[in-house]
Amino acid sequence: MATATVTRDKQTGTVTVSYEHPLVVRIAHWLNAVALLVMIASGLRIFLAFPSFGPKLPQQNFFIIPPPGLTLGGWLGGALQWHFTFMWIFVGSGVLYVVYQFVSGHWRQVLFLPRDIKGVWPMARHYFLFGKKPPVDAAYNPLQKLAYTSTIFFGVLSTLTGMVMFKPAQFWWLAWPMGGYHYARIWHFVSMCGFVAFIPGHLIMVALHGWNNFYSMITGWKREPEYIEGSGDRD
Repeated sequence: MATATVTRDKQTGTVTVSYEHPLVVRIAHWLNAVALLVMIASGLRIFLAFPSFGPKLPQQNFFIIPPPGLTLGGWLGGALQWHFTFMWIFVGSGVLYVVYQFVSGHWRQVLFLPRDIKGVWPMARHYFLFGKKPPVDAAYNPLQKLAYTSTIFFGVLSTLTGMVMFKPAQFWWLAWPMGGYHYARIWHFVSMCGFVAFIPGHLIMVALHGWNNFYSMITGWKREPEYIEGSGDRD
């Protein structure tokens, strides 16, 4: 849970800070961020080698063909090397993050629950339609919780489907409930699309919250958190 402390500065007066992001969370976040970008770029290059789903009959490509400039690896073999290297970092940092959340009890702040549903639209309207800012009473608002919980779902989905494509003979039993190898490939692509949709929204939310929010993911400490009475943005 986030803990708060108050320090006094002779020139600026009282400053409230909150320790929002423990070291384990910050390490997992940045490792996962780098790994995710590499996985997406190399995955798109792998997709270019066979830009279709299922048996390619008739010989028609999938309707979305990613530009080569957005890919990584140069060719299929190079992309696979990047993908198979960073998949360990992606999975390892993801497991570290999830395990720490549950062991520390920090998951209570991040996990999206049914009671958060009613707060999603007011916050989305504020972020993307310049609506009135809803009251903030927790470290993570409902829209942030929905976004972060969704990334856990997409992470699990991408990992399970990736296992099927990595070792289809060994994980045939995992491919069966997905509908087979070809459907596992589709679900893997869907999970990537989920991450691609998450990234710009996440960056917009970070930018709107300002430097203090970004800085807290580096040091762990957030200056003037809105959810602590007497502090927050003066807007």
